[in-house]
Amino acid sequence: MGEKYSLKVAGCVRELPLCSVDEKTKIAAFIMFGDVELTVKAARELLKLCPEHDILITAEAKGIPLCYEMARQNNKKYVVARKGIKLYMNNPVHVKVKSITTARFQNLYLSESDFEYIKDKKVLVVDDVVSTGESLTAIETLVNKAGGHVVGRACVLAEGNAAYRADIIFLETLPVFSSNC
Repeated sequence: MGEKYSLKVAGCVRELPLCSVDEKTKIAAFIMFGDVELTVKAARELLKLCPEHDILITAEAKGIPLCYEMARQNNKKYVVARKGIKLYMNNPVHVKVKSITTARFQNLYLSESDFEYIKDKKVLVVDDVVSTGESLTAIETLVNKAGGHVVGRACVLAEGNAAYRADIIFLETLPVFSSNC
């Protein structure tokens, strides 16, 4: 069955499986896909903490349910920085990103129409978990290129050292598990 970590967030308790990042480090796998109760409650609690904003943005894919629900509850538009160029994207702009949960560098893309919508707007960056902050930085780079103004960075969980960051809004912390063997 494997090791688990018990997490309580937004009034919900979840048992998260521990996954090895390398031979000395494990992280608890937090996946919001399919967990409607947690997504709705976490979005509600985060919105209470977030600054006023015009639009939300997240990276594909794990932040999408949360970003959608926050936008729905707040009656705002949201955009998704995609991991690949899609047919509908005219003149896409991209940045590179490397996160703890991906094995290699990836690109994040926004279409020209998303760029136009973000321009001069107050933008809230949303993700499910912030660990290294690389995904946030990449999204912020896209927002800045588009002429938007990042007014906040929100996530459900701050993992490891991210819990000490003063520039993110989060509901709970998530430890990184190390073995000193």
